[in-house]
Amino acid sequence: MDTHQFTIHLHSVHGLIRGENIELGRNADTGGQVKYLIEFAKALGNRPDVKRVNIFTRLIDDKTLSSDYAQPIEHVAENVRIIRIQCGGRKYIRKELLWPHLDEFVDKTLKFVKDHDLIPDVVHGHYADAGYIARELSAFWGVPCIFTGHSLGRVKKLDLEESGMGTEEMQKKFRIGRRIAVEEEILSNTDLVIASTTQEIREQYGLYQSGSIARFCVIPPGIDITRFYPFYDNWLQEEVELHEREQAKQAQFYVRKELDRFLMYPEKPLILALSRPDRRKNISGLISAYGQDKELQAIANLAVFAGIRKDISDMDTNEQEVLTELLLLMDKFDLYGKLAIPKRHDVEYEVPELYRLIAQKQGVFVNPAFKENFGLTLIEAAATGLPVVATNTGGPHDIVENCQNGLLVDVNNPQEMTQAIKTILVDQEFWKTCSQNGIAGVREHYTWEAHTQKYLEQLRQLTGQTHPTRTDFTPPKAIGKKFTHVQKFFFSDIDDTLIGDDEALVRLMNVLNTHHEQVGFGMVTGRPLPSVQDVLVEYNISMPDMIISSVGTEIYYGADLLPDKGWASHISVGWEPEKIKTILNAIPFLHLQEQEAQREFKISYFMEPGEEQITKIHQVLTEQRLRYTLIYSREMFLDILPYRASKGKAIRYLSYKWNIALGNIVVAGDSENDEDMLRGEMLGIIVGNHHEELDKLQGLRHIYFASAHYAAGILEGFEHHRFPFSEAWAST
Repeated sequence: MDTHQFTIHLHSVHGLIRGENIELGRNADTGGQVKYLIEFAKALGNRPDVKRVNIFTRLIDDKTLSSDYAQPIEHVAENVRIIRIQCGGRKYIRKELLWPHLDEFVDKTLKFVKDHDLIPDVVHGHYADAGYIARELSAFWGVPCIFTGHSLGRVKKLDLEESGMGTEEMQKKFRIGRRIAVEEEILSNTDLVIASTTQEIREQYGLYQSGSIARFCVIPPGIDITRFYPFYDNWLQEEVELHEREQAKQAQFYVRKELDRFLMYPEKPLILALSRPDRRKNISGLISAYGQDKELQAIANLAVFAGIRKDISDMDTNEQEVLTELLLLMDKFDLYGKLAIPKRHDVEYEVPELYRLIAQKQGVFVNPAFKENFGLTLIEAAATGLPVVATNTGGPHDIVENCQNGLLVDVNNPQEMTQAIKTILVDQEFWKTCSQNGIAGVREHYTWEAHTQKYLEQLRQLTGQTHPTRTDFTPPKAIGKKFTHVQKFFFSDIDDTLIGDDEALVRLMNVLNTHHEQVGFGMVTGRPLPSVQDVLVEYNISMPDMIISSVGTEIYYGADLLPDKGWASHISVGWEPEKIKTILNAIPFLHLQEQEAQREFKISYFMEPGEEQITKIHQVLTEQRLRYTLIYSREMFLDILPYRASKGKAIRYLSYKWNIALGNIVVAGDSENDEDMLRGEMLGIIVGNHHEELDKLQGLRHIYFASAHYAAGILEGFEHHRFPFSEAWAST
């Protein structure tokens, strides 16, 4: 019997997530995915084979939003938490504008997990942005990555093109090109993609080149049938706590009161639509169809719950346009007294009561969306016994086929939509059949118990828990797992520090290999990465945990040379390489080095020594208000880097990212381009064969000047600093 308990990390970046009183429909970031995520996490937390579920999202401290979103940690259930990571400032930013800040989110998540020893068994990203984050974390920790798209960039792009939006506007507003590219990469590299329906795989993921190679599994979302119980059943009211019974009674009262204030004849059956105010949801199409059909108006009232609003003028442009259009249609068709458009609804208590109230009135639920990826509201309605009319595209097809609880229509045909609504409202036997089928169908196909059971079966396969001798997932050498437990780092320059004495180098490598579980080893150099790889082969040096190359502008991890994208994102700020090259190429005493020496964040020249030359370079660059770092070494090499980059800054970044105290880091060097990493709080070793420019550091207590040269000098420095440990290790 499998006794393994899983730790699962779920990621959804936008930040408008909380455990209670979900603001469903507040804006484009608060669709059904938020509700799904919370209920999914709770359902997983109830499983005996799940140890902990952590939902990672963005921390938002914004006066226009609830302070709930500023809590660093929110306990949702006994073993379910929301962990909020600050990135991109503290104000709310819609998810399409968060792309530049995702690497910061990755770095801070790694730090949080190291601080709390929380390496998961799996990371699961929801939407493309969180899918990117999950894939990066998966690579660091060597754990499986799962992705749920919810909506996809290529589908959105087609919809925007149909609406007349141009490519430039799409890029500006939705970063659509970046999103699609990331989705292609996710599908190529993730271990499992969860879809809600087979149609989603075929028609939506099928638009992607990588869709043919991704591994898919269809797991329809579930719902809590203890909340969405049938309209005729009061069994729950006898079993729940008194305060919850009171909450439900109050919710029913206020829902009825809110509807009645709009309606002239509230006793009529009700047609219900419930969604966020998005043009793709086609609420205006439903109102127009209703407004054009006098017979339908005589039969039933219409209630539209289109998100949460206080003042339409304060909302995003898309929501403003949709809601304004709904109010104008009410006026156009003179639907006062027949159409209710309430301003708010409570998701936890009022929505279930709303469905039951409509069912008690023998009404119908309508989902008129042009395209619906799944349609969670259809399942909620079905569970309460409320028949449905829905779009014939996407997920609703699978739901109605499984539950036999309503009719599918072409929502572009108003007459077809209104006829289907009238058929259900007028034919009482058909209404009863759809109602009963929906209740039974949800209990068979769409419970959280069934959803989490299938999810964990997939997770056991990915992690080898089902077949301990075989697994579909082969983890890479997980540098993140090692760094979660490491408390010390050692960094060494290569030329004339690490190499130069072959026998001493062997002894040094023996020490580092002996303590490799406790000490992270990094090489830091001006060489580009291919040149570093040549050194490793030529001198038979063990693969380091980290390589800081090209004078601190690039960071790579482990044998797979996993690039640190967070560092690249950090140093790219204010970097204008083409402008710098244009200016410096006009200076006669500078000569560009060979192409191999040029990197994305490093421009390299040959230059004869001289203070006047360096002064001239500073002058011409600062006159143009350029930000940069200038490194001159060995009296011939000049490197221009981003102002945030250098060897020392790269090491300090790694100290922060992996939460290694600067006092637990030892650095070794020999020349002036090592100076910035030797200054500060880190323990320094300057080998005996060092350049005289470093003699100015004499007297700094944290720096040891060795007598021995090259690797022998490093070993001498280890002994002085009692590193890695205080016991006598030199005999190793």
